[in-house]
Amino acid sequence: MLFEWANVLVYLLVSIFFILGSLTLGRILRPHRPTPEKLSTYECGEEAIGTAWIQFNVRFYIIALIFLIFDVEIAVLFPWTTIFKEFKLLALLEILLFVGILVVGFAYVWVKGDLEWLKSIGEVKTGPAPGAPERAD
Repeated sequence: MLFEWANVLVYLLVSIFFILGSLTLGRILRPHRPTPEKLSTYECGEEAIGTAWIQFNVRFYIIALIFLIFDVEIAVLFPWTTIFKEFKLLALLEILLFVGILVVGFAYVWVKGDLEWLKSIGEVKTGPAPGAPERAD
């Protein structure tokens, strides 16, 4: 019993040594010549302007989450194709249920309007601009 735990301990120690050894060796061997240009923030070929603490519209996050959900669907479909030949009808029913749940979720998001980039904010008021003096008619 103790020998089995000793194997686990040796495995952990070798793993930790490998990780720390690789990081240390990399730090020793790589060149380290920092310049202001190398240390500057680089954003897609553009110089950074202003602070990074800006507020994004929540719709960007919703679209990203929806993308992740449908991306996971693809990750589930690949292994499913390998077992389809073995479990034929059961595998087909399982994937139809899975895709059906995703279709219901997609319909919900579509009906809710979360897939539209431009939403109407409401009625447009046609009055004087804020801060403008009131007219005396």
